[in-house]
Amino acid sequence: MLRPEDFLRFLPLVLLAGMTIAADQPPYDEKADAHQQITTAIAEASKAHKNLILVFGANWCGDCRALDAQMHKEDLAALIATNYEVVKIDVGRFDKNRDIGEKYHVPLKHGIPALAVLDPGGNLLYAMDQGQFADARHMSYESIKEFFVKWEPRR
Repeated sequence: MLRPEDFLRFLPLVLLAGMTIAADQPPYDEKADAHQQITTAIAEASKAHKNLILVFGANWCGDCRALDAQMHKEDLAALIATNYEVVKIDVGRFDKNRDIGEKYHVPLKHGIPALAVLDPGGNLLYAMDQGQFADARHMSYESIKEFFVKWEPRR
């Protein structure tokens, strides 16, 4: 039986464990070389006949985290793994990787997360140019999944 004095002795460990669970891995690698990641992903997509998804976002962005959580749900995660190479591009405070957004016609000023879809050769198929996912935390799982189904590669 746990006594109150024992609980107080272990409270710091309980709080630390809770913070560790809550501070799970952030979705965007803030130190990544996005240009290199895209080059590598194009090579992989070409071999596997997959499309690419470029996800522009930031760790501070609640909608970016909401989209990332939806993308990790079991059936959508499986669909993505089968059909796409995904590159998460950190935009910082809109001061990083802007050139990549411009290259793929994703105007970050309309909000993040924003996605671009490329074919296996790295050619642009679609770019979110109106902030379509900028309110991802209020979007239904079905509408997010529908986007990924729509842009599956033709085989």
